[in-house]
Amino acid sequence: MTMKKLLILLFLIPTLNFAQSRREIYINTYKDIAIREMKLYGIPASITLAQGILESGDGQSKLASEANNHFGIKCHEGWTGAKVYHNDDKKGECFRKYKHAEESYRDHSEFLSKRSRYASLFELDKTDYEGWAKGLKKAGYATSPTYASSLIGLIEKNNLHKYDLEALDGELLPEERILLAANGAKYIELGKTERIEDVVKMYKKSVDKILDFNDLTYESKVAEGDRIYVKAKKCKGANKYYKVLAGETVHSISQKEGVKLKYIYKRNRKAVGWQPADGETIQLRGKVKK
Repeated sequence: MTMKKLLILLFLIPTLNFAQSRREIYINTYKDIAIREMKLYGIPASITLAQGILESGDGQSKLASEANNHFGIKCHEGWTGAKVYHNDDKKGECFRKYKHAEESYRDHSEFLSKRSRYASLFELDKTDYEGWAKGLKKAGYATSPTYASSLIGLIEKNNLHKYDLEALDGELLPEERILLAANGAKYIELGKTERIEDVVKMYKKSVDKILDFNDLTYESKVAEGDRIYVKAKKCKGANKYYKVLAGETVHSISQKEGVKLKYIYKRNRKAVGWQPADGETIQLRGKVKK
């Protein structure tokens, strides 16, 4: 490698690292505030963080940097605080301005909790981030048709749901694991000594239900690190196609992608028991052509 190439590489590495860690920095900076707001107002910390990430562009948007406004809240009638003007749906719209980002988080909590159009959201389970995301879109928080799916995607990709559990602190059984999600279906990863029976006890489901959710039988063997779904997987995948990795089976793909096993067979027009070859592309949405 020439000295010139080495210098270019050394210049790029900090830039790449910064780009990769910007969201992580944002989450670490504001997660405790989001947890506190959840304890005080009942808004899932995961939703608050996801909205902050989305609305502020990881804290890098002009509105966030110049006005500490992390949630895109406009002035609205009755706002007496500082203001800033910014182009949004219309040119030169009035937005609230705060001295600190923490004030923006508190105003976000009060904004949602004091408006009747969001009242139904507070009747949802405290960990139902999907319901909250869809409810915010339905109530008109944002005009984007993909607003709810964007929030859900951010929560699941960054595992923000764990902060909801931290906020609940003591309201869940200590042996419960953090719920993760694939394709919108919730699961846990088995610990070293955990078995199906432990999952049944934790989530108060029948053995048959847990086995059904995971396309397992009473004879199936499970091991540490296996995904065990506590709610039903979906009928179709998040992506249309999936390229099979070495050693993967239809069942392991079903568990990885959160898609019911029988629908993978149906979408690929295959009989039960078929296994794809390494490197083969299979379909998780729609059906392969005859």
